[in-house]
Amino acid sequence: MKTYSETIKYLYNHLPMFQRIGPAAYKNTLGNTSRLDEMYGHPHQYFKTVHIAGTNGKGSVSHTIASVLQQAGYKVGLYTSPHLVSFRERIRVNGEMISESDVTSFLNNFLKKKESETLQPSFFEMTVAMAFDYFRNCKVDIAVIEVGLGGRLDSTNIITPEISVITNISFDHTALLGNTIVKIAGEKAGIIKKGIPVVISESNDEYNSVFNKKAEEMNSPVFYADKEYRVDHSLLIADEGKQLFYFNKTGKLDFPALKSDLMGDYQKKNIAAVLKTLELLRDKGWNISKRNIEDGIERVKQNTGLRGRWDILQYNPMIICDTGHNVAGLTWVARQLKEMKYNKLHFILGMVSDKDLKGVLKLLPKDAVYYFTRASIPRARRVEELAEMAKESGLHGKSFDTVKKAAASAINESGKDDVIFIGGSSYVVADYLS
Repeated sequence: MKTYSETIKYLYNHLPMFQRIGPAAYKNTLGNTSRLDEMYGHPHQYFKTVHIAGTNGKGSVSHTIASVLQQAGYKVGLYTSPHLVSFRERIRVNGEMISESDVTSFLNNFLKKKESETLQPSFFEMTVAMAFDYFRNCKVDIAVIEVGLGGRLDSTNIITPEISVITNISFDHTALLGNTIVKIAGEKAGIIKKGIPVVISESNDEYNSVFNKKAEEMNSPVFYADKEYRVDHSLLIADEGKQLFYFNKTGKLDFPALKSDLMGDYQKKNIAAVLKTLELLRDKGWNISKRNIEDGIERVKQNTGLRGRWDILQYNPMIICDTGHNVAGLTWVARQLKEMKYNKLHFILGMVSDKDLKGVLKLLPKDAVYYFTRASIPRARRVEELAEMAKESGLHGKSFDTVKKAAASAINESGKDDVIFIGGSSYVVADYLS
């Protein structure tokens, strides 16, 4: 029998884990997932689901939909990845993380099964099976399931959801998903199921045809959220830690004052997808009131424990962290930083080795003071390489071998009217928060 700490070590070190070793952990078949599902009696068939894929935004959309469903009185499972501080963040019911004992119990049960001797699941395959088994045991009404990577071959893709959702599509994990937007969109489109409505967060002439074709093949209604829900204008309410959105639905002011406790300007794209998804769930008979929607969107962090999305950690100096980690995500970060007023910007930056570093560096502000660092995972890009490439892009600063050392230096050198930003990778944010 393993303890919780032994269980976590087993999951991290014994099973192939994309977070640590990258593409070598990626399985191009759902064979293991199907066998695990069979071993545990097909647990995903015992509850309804919403399935969410996309390059950026899928975490925020997943948490926001879960928050609204909780406000509507449903018992809601939530499966997301990666985690920031605790493995248990990945699996929640009504915002509460899975217990240490339940994590340990699942692994001990697996190791006792005869099939475990021949079945060699990846870290992600194992955690998906754990989540589905846990949600069944908890008798959830509905679970919001975030895709880990891609869609078509993702371990979560054995479910038949109420609604499929695909958020932003941009370049990421190109070695696995393809080196064109069309190929990447094709992998994401793999979650579209026969007859199941699909919501596309952001329409784009480059990939709309991919989704339209797949939806037609599957006889699935397709909806582009940004064509139906548009933000008239938005307003930051700094003292409340909220922002206010004025949403029009096809020309009518449908949500005249929608508050969100997620502060990133990019959330207006995500919330459009949330609103369309909730509208379709209501059409299917789910009892979700307008008040549930308003309260759920205002209380995402409180209801679900979401961290790391334009997360303001303190003031004077202001410290912000954000998990944006590719060109599309960091474009929004750079835009929002440019709109802020401050004396000096201190930027703590680290990235993993498989990201488009040159593309990211072109986006970042030249007048910031940089603190180059690396997260504590094998995939993290070497600090020396990061600093050298940043210098070539006109970005200057110091190098640190840990995120905590970089942050300590930035805080020490900051005045009360300065801003400290921490990001470039989810794992940099995780190291700071842990």
